[in-house]
Amino acid sequence: MDSPSWVYLLGLAGMGIYGLRILIQWYLSEKSQKVESPGIYWVLSSIGAVILYIYGWLRKDFSIIFGESVGYYIYMWNISIMGLYKKVPRIVVILQAMFPLFILALIVRDLPTFVDTFLKNEDVPLNLLLFGVLGQFTFEIRSVYQLVYSYKRKQSILPLGHWVLAVIGSSMIIAYGIIRHDWVLVIGQFSIFFSIRNLMISLAEQRRKRDSDPSDIM
Repeated sequence: MDSPSWVYLLGLAGMGIYGLRILIQWYLSEKSQKVESPGIYWVLSSIGAVILYIYGWLRKDFSIIFGESVGYYIYMWNISIMGLYKKVPRIVVILQAMFPLFILALIVRDLPTFVDTFLKNEDVPLNLLLFGVLGQFTFEIRSVYQLVYSYKRKQSILPLGHWVLAVIGSSMIIAYGIIRHDWVLVIGQFSIFFSIRNLMISLAEQRRKRDSDPSDIM
């Protein structure tokens, strides 16, 4: 399905913000030679998620909406545990928290139309849609893993398993984007190179920790 140019530009803006977050995170990690989890990474993740929610809706692509839904509130949790919400008006936090609920309300409001448009889209056969959803799920489940890992330690951490899932999920999303002819998705996954680099840094860091704390490898 072709979309107006401004829709693709919006998607590229969202992917650009996602790309900027990992560029900053990667730079800080290279500088310290350990995987960093800076606050700006999570702030940009939240902004990018909102834009890609809208892009997914305009492209009538359920896999994108599904993928953004998995990590959205986890981004908020990381921002919260870092104390960054203390620096913004409360109304911003409320509006951010309500945004996915607004999307859900739009879906529920006319569920039959949503099913026909998003789940029975002739431009996205069901098997391709399921592959796209699986790719998004694999990519975004890394956020759930990161949440569980960080929650146990009461701090925001980007562990080794996060990057393993990121690389696998990115590869699947690239394949989906190529088949779907959605070059925004393909270009947006250039971050796979930084995920691979973070994976390498994380492995080196874990090797240094192995003798001192074997239980903290993943």
